[in-house]
Amino acid sequence: MTKPLSAEAQLRGFIAKFSPDHQSQIRATRRWFRKRLPTAHEIVYDNYNFFVIGYSPTERPSDAVLSIIAGANGVGVCFIRGKGLPDPEKLLRGSGNQTRSIHLDDASTLANPAVVRLVDEAVARSQPPFASKGKGPLVIKSVSAKQRPRRRAM
Repeated sequence: MTKPLSAEAQLRGFIAKFSPDHQSQIRATRRWFRKRLPTAHEIVYDNYNFFVIGYSPTERPSDAVLSIIAGANGVGVCFIRGKGLPDPEKLLRGSGNQTRSIHLDDASTLANPAVVRLVDEAVARSQPPFASKGKGPLVIKSVSAKQRPRRRAM
């Protein structure tokens, strides 16, 4: 009987579906978030439309504040409650009632001070707040059997 894959091994498999450039972007963005939010629960969804790694102060997906979103067209950061965030640089995209996002040209976009301020503000507004110490778990929440292609057609 084969042993089930660990959450990390499953995550590596999900990321491997993407083009090499997007794979490195997803990994670099994840490292950036883990460094900034070590206590966050990483909640992974590999659904029909997108691959998502959500960052939540609890095991509840509805408490997630930020997420990495990836599809064949690229990688971005989603601000779950981004509508009310101060955004003087007009970086946030979207027109829904709640969520906003930023497209990442590459992982260096995360070094932009305006992006850092947006992330910091989203985390500061989190209810409940993130724990001050400890390490949050990686949880594979949902995997869709049917998915859109994760790479652009040639």
